[in-house]
Amino acid sequence: MSVVTLTAGLEAQSAPSAAQQIAAATLALPEKMRDGAGVMGYRTPGKLELLRPAKNGMLCLADDPAEAAFHVSCYATSMEPFMARGRALRAEGVKGAQVDTVRFAEVKAGKLKMPTAPAALYQIFAKGYDAATGTVKEGENLFVVYVPFATEATTGLSTVPSDTKPWLMLPGTPKAHIMFSSKM
Repeated sequence: MSVVTLTAGLEAQSAPSAAQQIAAATLALPEKMRDGAGVMGYRTPGKLELLRPAKNGMLCLADDPAEAAFHVSCYATSMEPFMARGRALRAEGVKGAQVDTVRFAEVKAGKLKMPTAPAALYQIFAKGYDAATGTVKEGENLFVVYVPFATEATTGLSTVPSDTKPWLMLPGTPKAHIMFSSKM
């Protein structure tokens, strides 16, 4: 895995220890999946790099210490080419929807590989995190399953957002995914 340097919004902060980042990043996963998950984090501010290799097909991204809010995500390693490309484009200054425009064109051209089986993503968004206690402050979980190019017709899932049942977001695109609410 390559190192991506992120510079937007960086403040002069030291990164938490690798062990602290691994513990926090893997909180997004079900407990039995945490020990085998790979983790990318920050040994130095602004440089996302591999802290621990994946042993169970899951890769987690540690919270960026330069950001005020807490955010960690874990996803199936089959999604890494797509996710890594997004990070690289953002590091190059590509913004917003243009990131997906570029990635979708690269998928269509055969330059960017997408998974051929469903691939999970677990995330936590929070106001903060206490490393000493391992406690997320005012956090919200988000769970999705990527099913590239899936549609309402191929899955039988509605494309209407819902807090009470799964639904399909971005149907027909490389980024099509089933959304699950933490309220379910």
